[in-house]
Amino acid sequence: MPNFSGFNDALWEDRDVRFDINPSNMNMRPGEFPVDVLDSVEDTKGNNGERGRLIITNLRLLWHSHSMPRINLSVGYNCIISINVRTTNSKLRGTTEALYILTKCNNTRFEFIFTYLIPGSPRLFTTFMAVHRAYETSKLYRDLKLRGAVVENKQLRLLPLEQVYDKVNGVWNLSSDQGNLGTFFITNVRLVWHANLNESFNVSVPYLQMRSVKVRDSKFGMALVLETSNQSGGYVLGFRIDPMEKLQETVKEIQSLHRVYSASPILGVEFEREDHPQALEDLKVENIQDDVDIIDEEGQSDAFAAYFADGNKQKDRPPVYSEELGLAIEKLKDGFTLSSLWEVVDK
Repeated sequence: MPNFSGFNDALWEDRDVRFDINPSNMNMRPGEFPVDVLDSVEDTKGNNGERGRLIITNLRLLWHSHSMPRINLSVGYNCIISINVRTTNSKLRGTTEALYILTKCNNTRFEFIFTYLIPGSPRLFTTFMAVHRAYETSKLYRDLKLRGAVVENKQLRLLPLEQVYDKVNGVWNLSSDQGNLGTFFITNVRLVWHANLNESFNVSVPYLQMRSVKVRDSKFGMALVLETSNQSGGYVLGFRIDPMEKLQETVKEIQSLHRVYSASPILGVEFEREDHPQALEDLKVENIQDDVDIIDEEGQSDAFAAYFADGNKQKDRPPVYSEELGLAIEKLKDGFTLSSLWEVVDK
């Protein structure tokens, strides 16, 4: 039976913050599309004074320098904690309003400040906030959900882009010793099961998070076994359907719909500007080989330091004696340890 991990586990674009990535990783993944492209945006936090291009997609925010494309950012929407518009000091525009984005990735907080260099235009703020709101309200397309409000009066609550392809009755959930009798809804974006006696006892599994679907033996006999991606918790879900022919037909249908979905994923973020963004070919970042030799590789950690969220620190904290290092160091910010700071550099 097929294993889907190659497609699903590769999804990182909306769930990670990355610095100075390979230009190929700046290109759109299947299902990703540019919503807006702004060619005059300054990365005020990490590259103040540097004009660049900002691309708002349905999964992440991308920025790269015009003069040096290898200086770039990829900020996944799932990492965002807060979005604000505040005053900042820009080398290119002086004192002006900018977009502040606070993120958390791998237990580390990063802050980003973007300044739109077109005077008087709110385009950066309005577009980005609207797209992020659309992302936040469409998570059922991308995330596994247990005991959610997905079924009402024994009918599936359809998502805006969703179509039901099949409804399978007589499906036993094998999560308990006695099993629970319920119903499958097989759609173009996910598989949903709910118990017939308690519709709030349910599970919604997007094709995006399926690792494998196969027929396997269990203590209840032959069963449909669904494994989810590590990203969604690595669940193993078992369901029994009688007779055997119906079980095999259901498995083949899910596998077939998964293949169709993988070819053209539906990620759920609906947003369209009246003036359409540039074509994908125009957005690709050329991989230019710099005619220099990089000797000091320790500089790779500078990107982390530039965007590290430490509030608006005005002065150094008082020195304290470190038993671990045997010398005086600046007092660490609350919630941080020496080992956690080294982990940022290692990654």
